[in-house]
Order: sequence, then structure tokens, then C-alpha cells
Amino acid sequence: MPVDPTVTADDHALAAQLATEAGELLVELRAKAESWPGWRLGDLGDWEAHKLLVARLAELRPDDAVLSEEGREDPARLVAPRVWIVDPLDGTREFGEVPRVDWAVHVALVVGGVAAAGAVALPAQGITLASQPAPVLPPRPEGPPRMVVSRSRPAEETRIIAAALRADVQPLGSAGAKAMAVVRGDADIYAHAGGQYEWDSAAPAAVAMAAGLHASRLDGSPLVYNQPDPYLPDLLICRAELADPILAALR
Repeated sequence: MPVDPTVTADDHALAAQLATEAGELLVELRAKAESWPGWRLGDLGDWEAHKLLVARLAELRPDDAVLSEEGREDPARLVAPRVWIVDPLDGTREFGEVPRVDWAVHVALVVGGVAAAGAVALPAQGITLASQPAPVLPPRPEGPPRMVVSRSRPAEETRIIAAALRADVQPLGSAGAKAMAVVRGDADIYAHAGGQYEWDSAAPAAVAMAAGLHASRLDGSPLVYNQPDPYLPDLLICRAELADPILAALR
């Protein structure tokens, strides 16, 4: 990941701190209200985690802009030099399906269109992975590549990749959970097409790139953030050595 001198160690630490704090709130909320209908639990989790993150950023980074999945659009972010892009609860559906653990909290700092710092909390697993200190990527085991895909929207592109690389495919929940499966060495490829926004991939991409993984659009072009339209529908996070054959299969 390119090093930006305006992004400090404190920014990386803050991303991890806030993702962890929001995750702890969500775990407590889930324990108190696990008998609620899943949709109601998910809606409450989205809103409560959003409020926490926005309040903490206003307190600790008052000069920075914020783009949250649950917040109102603020055009001022488009000219702000630093923008925090957050997904307060990535995997609302999975959060509401107690006791599933494949949901996440995303906190990323974007500078110049690049996800320069970020953290992904996996609260139900008690884990937060951040861009600094960078995760250490475990060795890849022998055998066919392992690819995680959407539970509900596996795209045609994932079938093309699976066929070309003879990959083993596993459906999994939130974008953050799938991306961190690659970071943690539990999978080798995460590919997605359709239905994502900047908050779905900014923090996962920051952590993945810090770990030395490949992160791009499905056509190989860079992931560019803080755009007027935050729709960013496709994503590839994978082991660096698999990027070229995957991209070639998709051409």
C-alpha cells in the first residue's frame, strides 16, 4: 500500500479502536435482544453502531469528513482531504441470525481516493484486523485455491474463476468476513460482482493490501474511493500470485 505522510500511526490505531468499540457494542446489543426478530435486531445494530462511530469521529477527528452507510449524504466530503468511510454493521442479515459469526464492522480512512488506513472487526469472534500493524499472511496450503463468495448473490464471474482455477467454493456472510478469511489464510480468493458500495470494501481493502494481498476491481483497475456516487459494485481480494490468472480468466 502506498505510504501517505498525512496518515499517521494514530490513524491506523484509531481505525482499529473504533471498529473494536462498535463491535463490542453490537455484541452486547445482540446478547440483550437475541430473541428479537432478525430484521429488528439488524436495524437496531446498524443504527446504534453508526451513532457510536459518527460521535467518536466527531470527537477525535473533527476536521475529517465521514461517509457512513447509515448516514446522510454530505457533499462536503468530495472536497475533504481526509474521509472516514465506515460500515457500522457489515452483514446485517448475519447479525440477525444468532449465533452466526460472519458479520463485521468496517472503519477506513481514505486520502486521495486511496484506502490508506483501515480496520475490520469480527466482533462475534473477538478479532480486529488492521492495516497497522499489518497482518502476517500464513503460508498457502497445498491443494486447489479456496474461494469465498456471497451467500445470496454469487455472481457469474465467480463461476468463471472457479472453473478456470478449479477452486473450491464456499459461501460466506459479510464482505468483511470474506475478505478477512483471505487475510487470515482460511481462503485464497474473494471475488464479488454487483451490489456493493464503497463502505463494503474500503476497510477490507486497506487491511488486505497492508497484508500484501492483491485488491482491485474485477477488471484489474484500482479501487478508488470517495467518489460522487459511492456505488462500487465489484471487488477482487486474493493472494498476489493468483491475481494474474484470475484477471486473465475474466478478460
